[in-house]
Amino acid sequence: MLIKQISIFIENKSGRLADITKLLGENGVNILALSIADTTDFGILRLIVSNPDAAEQLVKDYGLTAKATEVIGISIPHVPGGLASALAVLNEHNIGIEYMYAFVTRSADNAMVILKVGDNYEAIKVLAQAGVKILSKDDLASL
Repeated sequence: MLIKQISIFIENKSGRLADITKLLGENGVNILALSIADTTDFGILRLIVSNPDAAEQLVKDYGLTAKATEVIGISIPHVPGGLASALAVLNEHNIGIEYMYAFVTRSADNAMVILKVGDNYEAIKVLAQAGVKILSKDDLASL
């Protein structure tokens, strides 16, 4: 199951992140997870949101560059080595990770991780075969 992530190219300027989050909030789009990578001049804000299509359009209408990307969400045991086990499965099948980030949930038993990999469908297949829970859009909406 693939999850739509919105990537937004933003200037590294004071208040820019506040403006984007306000725009989404005022339009009823809930942020479920985020990651930001920056350089001196710009950043890439990656978001998992309650309504990715609306978020992408809102941000574009605001005048920013945004792109939807399909990523994988997994639930792993929140114990030492939980992430290592899932990543070992991908490594055994030569599936490279382009980037990843984790996010907080109400469950203390599991950690949630977003993965961007070279081959989403192969990664989903091998992770599921190894017993790793693949998150759906509905799973994320209920967090």
